[in-house]
Amino acid sequence: MSFQALFYPRGVAVTGSVTAGKLGHVLMNRLIEGGFTNIYAVNPKAQGMGPIPGFASIREIDGAVDLVVIASPAATVKDVLTDAGEAGVKAAVVITSGFSEAGNAAGEEEVKQAARRFGIRFIGPNCAGLVNTHSSLLATLEARPPKGNTALVSQSGAVGGALMSWAEEQGLGISKFVSYGNGSDLNEIELLRYFKDDAETSVIALYVENVKNGREFMQVLKEVTRIKPVVVIKSGRTNTGQRAALSHTGSMAGSDAVYDAALRECGALRVETLEDMFDLCKGFSFLPPVEGRRLVVVTNSGGPGVMSIDKADEIGLDAGEPSSELKKALQEFLPPHAGLKNPIDLTVEGTGEGYRRSLAESLKEYDAAVALYIGTPYLEAMPVAQGIVDAARESQKPVVSVLQVGCDVAESDNLLKQHHLPNFSTGERAVRVISRMAEYQGLKSRPGYFSDLPPIKGNLPGQGPVLEPDAMALLKENGIPVPPYRFAGDRHQAVEACQSLGYPVVMKVVSPQILHKSDFGGVVLNIADDEGAGKAFDHLRQIALDRDFRGVVIYPMLKGGREVILGLTRDVQFGPVVAFGLGGIYTEVLKDIVLRVAPVDRTGAEEMIRSIRTYPILKGTRGQEPADLDALAETIVNFSRLPFLYPDIAEADLNPVFVFPQGVFVGDVRLLRK
Repeated sequence: MSFQALFYPRGVAVTGSVTAGKLGHVLMNRLIEGGFTNIYAVNPKAQGMGPIPGFASIREIDGAVDLVVIASPAATVKDVLTDAGEAGVKAAVVITSGFSEAGNAAGEEEVKQAARRFGIRFIGPNCAGLVNTHSSLLATLEARPPKGNTALVSQSGAVGGALMSWAEEQGLGISKFVSYGNGSDLNEIELLRYFKDDAETSVIALYVENVKNGREFMQVLKEVTRIKPVVVIKSGRTNTGQRAALSHTGSMAGSDAVYDAALRECGALRVETLEDMFDLCKGFSFLPPVEGRRLVVVTNSGGPGVMSIDKADEIGLDAGEPSSELKKALQEFLPPHAGLKNPIDLTVEGTGEGYRRSLAESLKEYDAAVALYIGTPYLEAMPVAQGIVDAARESQKPVVSVLQVGCDVAESDNLLKQHHLPNFSTGERAVRVISRMAEYQGLKSRPGYFSDLPPIKGNLPGQGPVLEPDAMALLKENGIPVPPYRFAGDRHQAVEACQSLGYPVVMKVVSPQILHKSDFGGVVLNIADDEGAGKAFDHLRQIALDRDFRGVVIYPMLKGGREVILGLTRDVQFGPVVAFGLGGIYTEVLKDIVLRVAPVDRTGAEEMIRSIRTYPILKGTRGQEPADLDALAETIVNFSRLPFLYPDIAEADLNPVFVFPQGVFVGDVRLLRK
């Protein structure tokens, strides 16, 4: 009922001054401009504005009022909502600023309580309003967009305003626009839920600066992207104030990297710029789904065609040569000097009919096409535009255009818009749209929900820092493979432990005050005999004399495996996050780390492994045996469950983890409790 009142109100009351230049005056003019009729002005003097009647209170209005748009001073907002609630109003848009964004959190809480008392749902405060082109509702300070099927949800009014300003020029229709500002009540989560089922919306553009409940946001986003695409700009990419991964990986991933991982995991498409968001929304708004990654470029100019193919190769599209059958079909109507290798170059002699037939034939074996026409000022582009329209209709596959120059290029662009075919300024931009649309189809087909959360086992053993022998026992208990090991508290026990494991061995100091053992010389490698074992124990005891020495832990020397790193931490928004990457020198030099919100299922673990740039090293190169990727994936799954089994885990670091052709072993572990 509240969303019905918000987007399809029977009547709208606007509170604020009707004086020219004031927000109330602007908002009432915008409502009139949009074609909405049942508008009422509410202010202490009961002043109207033109055809809009004025009232001192919403309760005095005779007609039905479902929505109040508040542009009066911050100190009045609570009372306005009380007045609205007593009049039966169910929705509000709080344009007024001066609340939590200005340090007035208490005032914002009063507003929330007043709205909650009467069951009023609202957007804002500190927002730019909303638009519903399907109900002629223009309750915003921003530009009026054309009617269409793209919903725009923005924490920032200015960002939404910029996109709507371009919409008319670029031919992108908007279904609804919501600027939710501080998000004190309705925010991105509830708005996404609404637009998931909104029949007037087929693609959602979302601009966010922060998310208050990361896990709920992810769950809703996964549900939405199974039905319609969501294109996201998340600002603050360079903010590394909230670390997202642990000691070794923390320097490589900040909170933005966790957002990146979360959005991708949910099937959303993150873009960096408003131009990219606009381009992609045009693609989804106009085109049929891109069901594969095979792309053909048809052009009348070699250079731009080759540049488009280069971009396609760079971003992972398949722009391979046509089959011999397709080449033969093209040769039947193209001139002998036409290029047939992809790009298909019609040369300057390319005609509208040439474009039509080339595109139609090519799309019998390619999944999508880019049509480039680089004309001259004295030639007509309209025949080419018509050929593109006809080919798209015939093939029912995605066709995007780049029409540049021509005596009638504006008219040609309008023809494409009328037939819902997007036209871009460069081939590279067109190719990026096809690539991201194909990416969405792949993401959409993945499993859409979190792994089941395991039941809590309890807290970590002991008090304070978790000692390595206890940590290794915990890993083993939870299905994470560890090598044979022994703990020794004195010299004699240490030598006996080395004998039982078999030389060569590695010996490490055990002390709650030495977490990074190698920094203190707390690791002795390649111990070959009893004498070396005794000396190693003496050395480790000596370096930890004043650091609460507890003993040593001993392992067989592990050789021949490839080293990876696994880490866990808790993100402020999203909770437990798992990090994976190649270990050893690659960790610090290449910073090749991939993140995923925990827990991770088997499919997610396999995707993590394939996602790192150095995956070929694990897969095996130059005759090397491949690493045991099945065992590694299972280790990632079990590791990602630890913070749910033991809620007091703050961070975990497995570095290195040795992956052999057969099996996996953890080489070192660090667990920190909250």
